[in-house]
Amino acid sequence: MIKLHVNDEISRLRAVVLGTARSNGPTPKLQDAYDPKSAEHIKAGTYPVEDDMVNEMEAVAQVFKKYGVTVYRPDVIRDYNQIFARDIAFVIDDKFIYGNILEDRSKEIDALDYVIDQIEDSKIIEFPEDAHIEGGDVMPWGDYIFVGAYYGDDYPSFITARTNMNAVKHLQKLFPHKKVKSFNLKKSNTVAEDNALHLDCCFQPLGKGKAIIHKEGFLIEAEYKWLIDFFGKDNCFHITKNEMYNMNSNIFSISPDVVISEKTFTRLNAWLRKQGFTVEEVPYSEISKQEGLLRCTTMPLVRD
Repeated sequence: MIKLHVNDEISRLRAVVLGTARSNGPTPKLQDAYDPKSAEHIKAGTYPVEDDMVNEMEAVAQVFKKYGVTVYRPDVIRDYNQIFARDIAFVIDDKFIYGNILEDRSKEIDALDYVIDQIEDSKIIEFPEDAHIEGGDVMPWGDYIFVGAYYGDDYPSFITARTNMNAVKHLQKLFPHKKVKSFNLKKSNTVAEDNALHLDCCFQPLGKGKAIIHKEGFLIEAEYKWLIDFFGKDNCFHITKNEMYNMNSNIFSISPDVVISEKTFTRLNAWLRKQGFTVEEVPYSEISKQEGLLRCTTMPLVRD
């Protein structure tokens, strides 16, 4: 059995699900794109090819191996995108929570049956149908759960709005002992630079009391300021619109002082090293063309 335990974003990682790019299928049709960045690359003829993405994900698997982390990969579904393991489920404390995600992606969770079979039934939670949630929007942080959402009445019109207020309320019901803090994120179906697809696309807490943040990803300035006050202004690394677009906030912590980051994030990686982090650099720029990066492709199951 897998004894689930995830209480934050940074404690030493012991077991993780890493998505797979194998049998990823052909380039999607433009009308089938789930986000504006994928659409942009479909139009430009630069949508990532399978071999490149497989190699990128293999580089991450090697880093996990180096640190002795147990890695689970989804069973391969033919011609199906299974890269973003974070969306389909997430762990808080000792609970495995199914994401309530886009209907077109519902098969992805089936590929993890062999993992879910190793989890005690009483620890598995499904959300009500009207409570939409994806793991990229959910960050356990000790006594807090940070949640990205979209508050607007026009929520149904955004394919990029993945977590609603029903889910935020349901999360608070499930974890009454924690403070569930939600953030209203900026959404755009058409302009990738103006779209914070998930909370981890514009914010990421790190070890050593640090955080990465993109101010313009937040629709309500007071919520952005709350995070700045919580972490302390000097501890926050502000990323530009272009860095947000390239997914600079979507790195991944193996421990409080070890992170995996994309090798082209030169400004961020230099700052991280200056703060005393060990930075394991990997190539992940092809994956990022689908508006997701390192945190999106990983789903921690066990942290210390």
